[in-house]
Amino acid sequence: MEKGMAEKDNKENEEYVGEIKGGLRPTMRLVVMGIINKKPQSMVVSLSSDPVDEDSEGDVGLQMKVNFQNKAIQRNARQAGSWGTSENTLAYFPFAAGEPFKMEIVCEHQQFRILVDGQPLCGFSHRVSPLASLTALRVSGDLLLTKVA
Repeated sequence: MEKGMAEKDNKENEEYVGEIKGGLRPTMRLVVMGIINKKPQSMVVSLSSDPVDEDSEGDVGLQMKVNFQNKAIQRNARQAGSWGTSENTLAYFPFAAGEPFKMEIVCEHQQFRILVDGQPLCGFSHRVSPLASLTALRVSGDLLLTKVA
């Protein structure tokens, strides 16, 4: 699922929505590669059941909000319109302004495992079931995507 350069409407924000055919299942691996902007504020990566509109009441199996100022990555999930308890603990902050990155989201039986540049970053236990209901990968924020697979 290579992605060409989209026309920008004078903003640095990238917005990507891709379909996960057949939905998520254990052993699947999603890869997001890109380059962080020079003066980044935030980036969001989410796995959801509704690719059309993030604001609709679709379930979100994993949402990662990256805050570059605070060097924090908040993880959460939404079921039946309600957000759960967010998780913020990290061993390290893997992103740097102006630098490329490769994020892998590995779907395991009990959790998502997130790696950045080959290093384990964190895990996030599954809260939404069935996993196959998660059919959309959404990436937005202060970055330039180079590959989504």
